[in-house]
Amino acid sequence: MNFALILFLLMLATGLLWLADRYVFRKRRGPGAKNPWWVEYGASFFPVILIVFVLRSFLVEPFKIPSGSMIPTLLVGDFILVNKYTYGIRLPVINKKIIDMNSPQRGDVVVFRYPVDPSLDYIKRVVGLPGDKVEYRNKRLTINGQPLAVRRGDDYLDKEKLYYTPRFVETLGSVEHDTLIETEAPPFVAHALQFPNRDKCLYNAEGFVCEVPTGHYFMMGDNRDNSQDSRVWGFVPDQNLVGKAFFIWFNFGDWKRIGSFK
Repeated sequence: MNFALILFLLMLATGLLWLADRYVFRKRRGPGAKNPWWVEYGASFFPVILIVFVLRSFLVEPFKIPSGSMIPTLLVGDFILVNKYTYGIRLPVINKKIIDMNSPQRGDVVVFRYPVDPSLDYIKRVVGLPGDKVEYRNKRLTINGQPLAVRRGDDYLDKEKLYYTPRFVETLGSVEHDTLIETEAPPFVAHALQFPNRDKCLYNAEGFVCEVPTGHYFMMGDNRDNSQDSRVWGFVPDQNLVGKAFFIWFNFGDWKRIGSFK
């Protein structure tokens, strides 16, 4: 469902009602005449829908985390806010960039349109920038020939499954973040799709190596062995970027999650 399009159409419809009432219908009604219900509702909703549309399109947009691919950073059920202007101002609905600003950096957590089906929003961490050589062999991430600094952390407990997963603290660019790596899981990538620029990736039993094309980014989930990401479906084009995630504003199951995102 394209919520931005629905919101735009609602804004357009209520806005036309507001204009029609202000400049046409109001003059035809007699003094003290009651507004028709459709004018009353349409005209009164227009300012509210307009404000929501502008805020959601150009400033911040709320999202709900639907899967565990970003555990332990983001949990299923987290409600997050995404900064819509960090990477430039884009026209709503068509998502076309009109003002260029900052570029994604390694370590950013980004919401983007899923390259395979742009009607879906995905969230992952930026691992590779345009021109980077990204290697992930035997569960160790290397960028442009430099292995990332990693140290062992406390194991992560899945409270529902009562299952511990090894946690590692990884330094990616200027960002230090937690990852989960199941050391017993195979290192290779299974079921990689035939995505655009697939020829820039080489897969083998130890993992993969990819060269990130110009204007694209390589994304991975923090839950490394439970994430369908760029290893499987390829690179994310710049035009698919939605914004940078920066805040957890609610979680029905755990209020302590509010503001815990880093």
